[in-house]
Amino acid sequence: MTTVFDVVRSSADVLRKAGVDTPEHDAKLLLAEALHVDLRDVDKAMLMGDDTERLAGKNDAESALERFRAMLDRRARREPLQHITGHAPFRYLDLKVGPGVFVPRPETELVVQEGIDWTTSHGMYSARVVDLCAGSGAIGLSFAMEVPGSEVWAVEKSATAAEWTRRNLDETVRRHPNIAGNYHLEISDATQMPTLNQLDGTIDIVLTNPPYVPLADIPEQPEARDYDPDLALYGGSADGTLIPERIIARAAKLLRADGLMVMEHDITQGERLAAFARTCGFVDVTVHNDYTGRPRYLTAEKQPAQ
Repeated sequence: MTTVFDVVRSSADVLRKAGVDTPEHDAKLLLAEALHVDLRDVDKAMLMGDDTERLAGKNDAESALERFRAMLDRRARREPLQHITGHAPFRYLDLKVGPGVFVPRPETELVVQEGIDWTTSHGMYSARVVDLCAGSGAIGLSFAMEVPGSEVWAVEKSATAAEWTRRNLDETVRRHPNIAGNYHLEISDATQMPTLNQLDGTIDIVLTNPPYVPLADIPEQPEARDYDPDLALYGGSADGTLIPERIIARAAKLLRADGLMVMEHDITQGERLAAFARTCGFVDVTVHNDYTGRPRYLTAEKQPAQ
């Protein structure tokens, strides 16, 4: 019998040779997905020396291993792990993702947390929120779910990406029916002033993870370079700040006095975008670090009413 430990070890070697950054984690996760078990079940089986048939339980171990080998081959060709499994975790959500939509990253969870913390610190029980460049819906759906009663308007330019947003909205509504009437999706260009202009001056919080990768710094990782849509990736200029600056200008119009903007950005862009935000009427502009200690997002409040 082949042990789970041996399967994971040999599979991790394959992924390591292919240049995958986290070969053992990916091998374990794909095995769990193929066998329809939890990741912790794979870890336990490795510790106990269990074979794959025992781990598979009532499932057909051989057909599951065939699925696993096919998934492993895709990962070795550097297809994103989330495209292979069809979903990605984000805060308390499990989002459907695939070709045509940006795969949400862990650091973007901090954008949502800043918005929630600000709401709490201001004694607000709900908020009017705009999610610019919504993609999979990760930011806006998380806020709507975690701050009940809030109303969220999400803007996405790509019709293909918006299909994923709708799928994730449908899935989230099944689990949290109360948000059904509080989340609105608009397919339009978030950088253009007419977009959601009926809301200008009334929004409490703008949360955004816009395209910001510098055109002069194409990602080396195939998972991002070859699979994330260009529309969601590149910031429109050599330094990647063209689109983020337009998003800041749009946010300034949407927000009420004292409203909050939280925006993710490239690690090279913090000070420039902070300075631009100040020219757009924002105060208390601060650049924050991500989980790895790199400058990754900024917070800014719209200037109080005179």
